[in-house]
Amino acid sequence: MQLAVGTLISHEHATTGTVRIVRQPDGARLLSLENLATSNGPDVHVWLSAAHVVEGTAGWFTAGSADYNDLGLIKGNLGNQIYQIPADVDLSKYRSVDLWCAQFSVSFGAAELAP
Repeated sequence: MQLAVGTLISHEHATTGTVRIVRQPDGARLLSLENLATSNGPDVHVWLSAAHVVEGTAGWFTAGSADYNDLGLIKGNLGNQIYQIPADVDLSKYRSVDLWCAQFSVSFGAAELAP
């Protein structure tokens, strides 16, 4: 069952793709990055973020000042990927998904989540 969906927008790097959060029949929740295309970069993480997505350069740093849950390093800069969302994560706290470069404290791209 789909819980949320969003479309990635570009921040510091050109970024496109779709983000989906789904609940499996066994109750496990997964975050799916679909048709992702972004730059290859160092130390890029997939974050569930409490920040709203802001377009343009004003949005490059927004996620860095909000609560987040780090789902781990990005598995690649192109294609489809799946990330497990821990059972204790309260999804109601998170408004967006951010591809966050920890080394440079900047967003590559982000997606606002909608039901």
